[in-house]
Amino acid sequence: MSLPSASSSLAQSARQLKQYKKYTVQPSGFWATVSRWLAVDHNRSTGIPMNPQFRNPPPGSNEPLDYTDPTTVPAADLAENPYWKRDVRRRYPRLSTIKQADVVGLLSVGSKATPNEEVLQIGDAGKKQLVSVKEEGEKGLATFLNSNKAAAKSFLGPDGLPPMPVPHHSPRGRRYEILKEQTYGAE
Repeated sequence: MSLPSASSSLAQSARQLKQYKKYTVQPSGFWATVSRWLAVDHNRSTGIPMNPQFRNPPPGSNEPLDYTDPTTVPAADLAENPYWKRDVRRRYPRLSTIKQADVVGLLSVGSKATPNEEVLQIGDAGKKQLVSVKEEGEKGLATFLNSNKAAAKSFLGPDGLPPMPVPHHSPRGRRYEILKEQTYGAE
């Protein structure tokens, strides 16, 4: 770096306001001269921040015990608002299990969305029927299918076996084809 360019860059930096002078109050007049003579580091600030506005109430004037946190009733009730319900980062899918008794009940009576109207009874007889279906379901699905062949034919195949999944590469199954726009080109 040559001498004239170095002196010009120093003059330019001197013209700019120092960083510590932007945010702190600096002494002026006679005390500025005294502080320059006695200062160990001239680039150190006074530590007194500039306050362009008057703060009302001033900091520290309020009693700390007078303040009460605003609470919302359902969120502040920790008994009904546990952490695992509020934690949205860990919303994993919940596992569900279906027992054979549940399957027997669905096959014989139906579900709430699609009840079997011809079998389901109304009133107290319906309650007794649900109790008997629950007792029958505890025996197992195999005993229900042996005793009720019509229910078995509704979802089993003609040979009495459950339906087979469609193979991925069968000629009768739909095969997925990639469009030319989605590929990198023919290789």
